[in-house]
Amino acid sequence: MRDLHVYVTPVGPGARGEHAAFYTRRADGPFYRWRYVEGSGRWLYSRVSLSKPTLRVLCVARWEAVPTELRDRLGEHYLE
Repeated sequence: MRDLHVYVTPVGPGARGEHAAFYTRRADGPFYRWRYVEGSGRWLYSRVSLSKPTLRVLCVARWEAVPTELRDRLGEHYLE
């Protein structure tokens, strides 16, 4: 997927194996927040507006760190 950037918030020492929230943005488009919903077993997204302090906290996620199911959903969401 061209120009797709995936971000994650850094995991702190108190984190307990919960699924992380991922943020995506393609080129200069809007940001989306992705979260895993246990009951449905799916990754859901919402369009978000991020403040500058929040943007400074986000880290670029390695593609290998993105769960396979989320990669599949990103492929559906960001059709070429």
